[in-house]
Amino acid sequence: MFDVRLNQPNENISIHIVDIKTVSKPLEDYLDAHFISICEGSSGSVLSDVKQVVSEFLKTKDERTKMGATAEFFLHLYLISSGFKQECLFLNLEEGSIKKGFDGYYSFNNEEFIMESKSGSSTTLTISHSGKIKEAYKDLSDNLSGRSVKSNNNPWKNAYNHASHADVATDLNIRKNIKALSDNYDKSVFSEIKDFNVIPASTVFLQNIWKDDFSKDIIQKLIELSTKFEFKKLHVICITKTSLDLFQKYLDK
Repeated sequence: MFDVRLNQPNENISIHIVDIKTVSKPLEDYLDAHFISICEGSSGSVLSDVKQVVSEFLKTKDERTKMGATAEFFLHLYLISSGFKQECLFLNLEEGSIKKGFDGYYSFNNEEFIMESKSGSSTTLTISHSGKIKEAYKDLSDNLSGRSVKSNNNPWKNAYNHASHADVATDLNIRKNIKALSDNYDKSVFSEIKDFNVIPASTVFLQNIWKDDFSKDIIQKLIELSTKFEFKKLHVICITKTSLDLFQKYLDK
């Protein structure tokens, strides 16, 4: 379903290199099976209706927003396929828009993980997965420590609202942990990234012609990059997609 190379230099670091060259039939079936839960949790909605909501949202946005939303969606899908439980929703149900705050909050084997996604086009002159991973890690670190330019917006509050949604079915202990972090943030009691399990993620969209350039021979560079990061556990995820249109074509089917 996913073309993945997984490297684990030690027990606390995992590096995932994911190539999505096409939406194959197995991948399409997996999308169908998990689309509603990724977007709305156990809402009981009809698949075609939710696909239409996402499709219409994306069609009104510029390319940068489309890339960001598409990258985030496929990260949810990949992490679910890897055994993570999504403790958030892709959509803000009240607004019919993509959620705000942390890009993803997950649990795995009784541990909690925060994900930040960065994306871009292969046409950007200096784009690289390692560059986007650095950006994602820095955003996570700045958000946790209150150094972000958006630090007046409490990122934990949105995470708590999503985890508390009945259709997400997040465990009470996880909700309590997020609530305590949110309350502390409001009191300017911030956190450090070294105390968290983090998932910095990068997605590069190609221009409809597959190239190995962005995903080939990058594992060693990412291992070296990870030595500069602080964390409890680290999952680095780099996804290369043939085009931005793959998701829109699926939505329109």
